[in-house]
Amino acid sequence: MEMLFSVGQSFVFFSLLSLYLCLFFFMTSNKRPSVGFKHYPFVGALPGFLRNRHRFVDWSTEILKQCPNNTATFHRLGKIHGVITANPANVEHILKTNFENYPKGQRFVTLLEDFLGRGIFISEGELWKVERKTSSNEFNTKSFRNFVAFNFDPACLGGDGTAGSEFMRAYEDVATLSSGRFYYAFKRMWSIKKKFNIGSERKLKNSIEIVHEFVNNIIRSRLEEKSENTDEDLLSRFIGNSENSTEFLRDIVVSFIQAGRETTSSALSWFFWLLASHPKVEQNILKELESIRDRNGRNIGDTYSLDELRDMHYLHAAMSETLRLYPTVPVDTKACQKDDMLPDGTNVGKKWFVMYHAYAMGRMESIWGQNCNEFLPERWLENGTYRPEHVFRFPAFHAGPRMCLGKDMAYILMKSIAASVIERFVIDVQDKDTCPEMGVHTVFLLKYLDIKLLIPFGWYEYFVKKKKHLLDTVSGIFCCTCTHIVFV
Repeated sequence: MEMLFSVGQSFVFFSLLSLYLCLFFFMTSNKRPSVGFKHYPFVGALPGFLRNRHRFVDWSTEILKQCPNNTATFHRLGKIHGVITANPANVEHILKTNFENYPKGQRFVTLLEDFLGRGIFISEGELWKVERKTSSNEFNTKSFRNFVAFNFDPACLGGDGTAGSEFMRAYEDVATLSSGRFYYAFKRMWSIKKKFNIGSERKLKNSIEIVHEFVNNIIRSRLEEKSENTDEDLLSRFIGNSENSTEFLRDIVVSFIQAGRETTSSALSWFFWLLASHPKVEQNILKELESIRDRNGRNIGDTYSLDELRDMHYLHAAMSETLRLYPTVPVDTKACQKDDMLPDGTNVGKKWFVMYHAYAMGRMESIWGQNCNEFLPERWLENGTYRPEHVFRFPAFHAGPRMCLGKDMAYILMKSIAASVIERFVIDVQDKDTCPEMGVHTVFLLKYLDIKLLIPFGWYEYFVKKKKHLLDTVSGIFCCTCTHIVFV
C-alpha cells in the first residue's frame, strides 16, 4: 500500500513538473527576444563580460545597437551596477546638464592614481579647476602659433637616445598594464597582486618608477635653469607657483604626455590604416595639398603655416571621420553621486558607474545614417567647407566642462604630420584588410601594426645612414611598428 502511495506521489510530482516545464517553454517561446546584457543568477552579466573582454568594445556595441534607446543596464558580482549608453541625449545629460552628479569616481581614480597622480585627467573639484585654468592659457591664439608644452621632446635626445627609448617603452607598459586593471573579473584582484608585488603589478610598479624618474629629471633640470629661462610654456606656468611640489609637477607632465603624444599617435595610426584601403580619399587629400601649395607658392617639403593648415578642409574631414570610427577614448566612465534618471527614462542608482560609448555612437544608424560603418570624409563637408558635428553626437574630444583643451591643437598637429607624410611617402600597411583589435583604451592598440615605408630612391644614401633613426621616428609618430623601408 505504501509502495502504491509512493509511486502515486512520484507520478503526480513528475506530471506537475512536466506541465510546468511545458508551460514555461511555451510562454518564453512566445516572448520577444530579450535585448541588453544577459544576466545570470548571483553573477549577473559577469559571464558575458569574461567571454568578451578581449573584444569588449565591439561586443558592447552590438548589444547597444539592439537596445531601443541605445542604452543598457547591467549588474555584476560584487554589487557592481552600471549603465552603458550611446544615446546623444544621455551623453549631454551626463557630461553637461547634470555634470556635478557624474565625476570620475573613486574607482577610476584608484585604478590610475599611482600612474597619473593628481594630474588633470583624474583630479576633481577645486584642484581640477585650478589645473584647467592654468592649462587653458597655453591654448590661446598666440600659443597656437608657437606652441611648446614643456620645451622638451623625449624623441629628440642627445647621444644614442637610450634614456628616451627606455622611457617610451616603460610608458607603453604603464599605459597597457594600467588599463588592464579595468578588465579584472573581481575588482580587487589587481590590488592583491600589487600588495604582494607579483605578476603584472610588479612590472607596472617598475615601469612607473622609470617614467616618474625620467619626468623628475626634466623638472629638476627646468628648476635649475629657472632664472635663466625666458620661454613661457606650460611647465613654466606651473613652476611659477611656489606652492606646487615636484610630485605635483610630475603628475602634470605625465598627464599632458598622455593627453598629447599618445592619443595623437593613436589617431594618426588609425588614419593611415584607413587611408591604405581608401586610395580615393588619399588622392583627394593630395589634390587639396597641391591646391594650397600652388595658391601660396610653396614646394613639397615646405612647412605649412597655421592659416594653410586651417584651409585643409578635406584633410580635417578625414581626421574627424577617423575619430568617429576609432575614437582615441572609445569608452569613458563616470560615477553617479545621487539617484538619477537619464533623458531616455533609464534609472541610474547612487554609486552606479555610467559609461558613454563613443565608439558605438560612431556606428549608430540613428546618428550617422545607414552608411555609418563607411569611411566617408564627405559627410563632414558642406560645399567643400568643413562642417563640425554637435559635440554630444561626436564626443571624441569629450564634451561639457571637461571638454579637451587641446582639441584644436590636436587637429593642427595631426594635419601637419599627415600632410608632411602623405606628400613625401607612400605608407603601405601590411594585412590592411584585417582590422587590428580594439581595446577599451586605444593608446597602444596599433603597437603591433606593421607598416612599410616607401621612399623615393634618390634619398637612398641619406636614409641608409639614418635607417634605425627613421624606423624609430615613424614608430614614434604612429602607435605601430615600422619594420620595412622600401626605396622606389
